[in-house]
Amino acid sequence: MSNNIAVSYQNHIDGKWVDSESKREYPIINPAHKDQVIGNFQLSDIEDTNNAITAASKASSLWANTPAPARGQILYKSLEIFSRRFEELARTVTEEEGKPINDSRGEIRRAMNIIEYSAGEGRRLFGHTTPSETPNTMAYTTRRPLGVVALITPWNFPMAIPAWKLAPALICGNTIVLKPASGTPLSAVKLVEIFEEAGLPPGVLNLITGSGAAIGNHLVEHPEVNAVSFTGSTEIGTDIYARGARLLKKVQCEMGGKNAVIVLADADMDKALASIVQGAFGSTGQRCTATSRAIVEASVYDQVVDQLALKTSQLKIGDGLDETVDVSPLSSAYQQEKVLEYIGIGTEEGANLVCGGGALSGDLYDNGFYVEPTIFSDVTTDMRIAQEEIFGPVLTAMEAHDIEEAISVSNQVQFGLSSSIYTRDIPKAFQYINTVETGMVHVNAPTLGGEVHLPFGGLKSSGVGQREQGLEGINFFSEVLTAYIDYAEP
Repeated sequence: MSNNIAVSYQNHIDGKWVDSESKREYPIINPAHKDQVIGNFQLSDIEDTNNAITAASKASSLWANTPAPARGQILYKSLEIFSRRFEELARTVTEEEGKPINDSRGEIRRAMNIIEYSAGEGRRLFGHTTPSETPNTMAYTTRRPLGVVALITPWNFPMAIPAWKLAPALICGNTIVLKPASGTPLSAVKLVEIFEEAGLPPGVLNLITGSGAAIGNHLVEHPEVNAVSFTGSTEIGTDIYARGARLLKKVQCEMGGKNAVIVLADADMDKALASIVQGAFGSTGQRCTATSRAIVEASVYDQVVDQLALKTSQLKIGDGLDETVDVSPLSSAYQQEKVLEYIGIGTEEGANLVCGGGALSGDLYDNGFYVEPTIFSDVTTDMRIAQEEIFGPVLTAMEAHDIEEAISVSNQVQFGLSSSIYTRDIPKAFQYINTVETGMVHVNAPTLGGEVHLPFGGLKSSGVGQREQGLEGINFFSEVLTAYIDYAEP
């Protein structure tokens, strides 16, 4: 799309596509082609936020009283629309966020999987019955929706993360105000289009785009918003959780990660190396579950670092729309500057720059936010590049003499989202599972991702509140009501 004919996209409030009250817009550009404007989006303000919350509140009773299986049918209908628009949606994610097209396709499939799972839960929103200690009394539990919920989502998975919040929230009977990341609003627009076409009643799902700094706190603190689900930085998530707690609101925050892979000397090295490179540099390292640290047993440390460098040098870098590309641009100029700053910090701290280390230049790269896939070795636990979330294509290699030291190094960060170990020694694998401080653990598998019917989330600074996905997602987006019915004759 030429920047001369960029489309203006609107907010979606009470079933209508509308301009913001501010009458202001902002452009979104393609990370691979800085001169290409993807579209112009509404710069929403507090009045827009109030309008969206009012619409959601007005629709709350109707949607809550819609039978859960009927709500599920709308989610199933959305899957048909996803299938029809699959390639368009994947291309949108790549053009807006920058990731390789095959990663974008995986993201769309992930969104569809969580919607399918949640739709099925429309016939399984289980409570339980139990004997009462009182004669002629029936005791049971049931679930009911929270009401209006606010969903605040990040830019790195602009389709999947909104979907994995929306789907359980909708099936539980809640109405929604969705505030996507300001940098990737088009994916959210298309997601709302899909649910609108699927038959979602007006006001059930409302979308406002723009700056989180301008409207985020108001969205969290508004008295008609009963719960908040947030994915983003630890700093912002901590503040949102504190604000919500003061107002006695239900809040879940999925935040940062500094995920480590432990490689023991007995590991299947081909499998471990391929997984580390995939985990560190897939999606340009812009995943909360990306592999940021490789902790390698000393006897194979040099071999592993050399092989990682070799495999990394073979990655193809370019526009994510190229089917053959492995690593694409970072999502924005800000992310590029941040990653390059951390690479400079690593060099200053005394880490050994094994490969990469700079912005890419030349005809193919000058018009995008490209950074070379980078590996540092001889990294120690006190270095910032070993402690802080870089969120880019940077891997730090660290040495450990045995599994106890490897687990200790893995745990010496404030984060605890995902981790992995490669070993053929089953007792050591269980030692790792039982002592590593992460919410998700993998044995002989990458740190990436998870499955939609299982909980997703971390420990320490990586997450607070109930987990996302699976039954934990249902638990978060509903309240349990305990009922006692005395049926004794008068």
